[in-house]
Amino acid sequence: MRIAVVGATGMVGEVMLKVLAERNFPVTELIPVASERSVGKIIEFKGKSYPVVGMQTAVDMKADIALFSAGGETSLEWAPKFAAAGTTVIDNSSAWRMDPSKKLIVPEINASSLTKEDKIIANPNCSTIQMVLVLAPLHKKYNIKRVIVSTYQSITGTGVKAVEQLENEYAGVQGEMAYKYPIHRNAIPQCDSFEENGYTKEEMKLVRETQKILDDKTIAVTATAVRVPIVGGHSEAVNVEFSNDFVVSEIQNLLHHTDGVVVQDNNDTFTYPMPMYAQGKDDVFVGRIRRDESQANTLNMWIVADNLRKGAATNTIQIAEYLVASKLV
Repeated sequence: MRIAVVGATGMVGEVMLKVLAERNFPVTELIPVASERSVGKIIEFKGKSYPVVGMQTAVDMKADIALFSAGGETSLEWAPKFAAAGTTVIDNSSAWRMDPSKKLIVPEINASSLTKEDKIIANPNCSTIQMVLVLAPLHKKYNIKRVIVSTYQSITGTGVKAVEQLENEYAGVQGEMAYKYPIHRNAIPQCDSFEENGYTKEEMKLVRETQKILDDKTIAVTATAVRVPIVGGHSEAVNVEFSNDFVVSEIQNLLHHTDGVVVQDNNDTFTYPMPMYAQGKDDVFVGRIRRDESQANTLNMWIVADNLRKGAATNTIQIAEYLVASKLV
């Protein structure tokens, strides 16, 4: 199993390599791929050294699977070239997510839709993944009408430059800015650029991707995405209106038996999800599960996950694991 990691020297790429090793993915040959300025750099993986190669070299090496985390423009240009060479691409960028001919996959929800013909597979946005993993079983049982989500997103979603900005500000050092404003002791109500409707791209990803993954365009979703000075992961306050009524204990029990979800919900012991405890873990954590007393059939939840792992690297590798197990590559 020859595995290419495109964007191997980036923040998500590094986590991909870590997760591949941790999960003992059957890598017989690693092909680390990055931009020309990183070509020749040595990547260590499971006790072996691999030189970073450029894009065309990687295409010519005909990997079985290519895990992409190198941005949308790179993916639009190169993913079809890898696919034409027979490589199955799993892409982390937003490039292919809303393409009607491409599958948008969270393995626990819709991996069974994949076939050998799917040569470019889209990995959803990090904030979408953690939300839909919790919503999917609830939609199946109670039928979701509307979702209102407010996100509190880690600076790691922006990348290394943002982490350096926070560290510089914390230390009182003047440095390069990833954001238009200071992030230390601040909350910035803008993740990604603005669209014409006044929402950011990040907010609209939550709308469009949720409907596509749950295969239901009737679900109304509205979002506010906020960047906060946190490193461990993304947090979300989620309000869900159902067609059918529910019992809170039934919701808790249903989520307790959902793969990839961990319920942390005990007010007596002050147990609830927080990014500092989610960091480095692959699960999605949910708590503060309670009825919205202002409206019928409506629920409030607090959802937290490590955006670099389940929100990116781990979900990508879980897709690859499904492809291997199902003999689709």
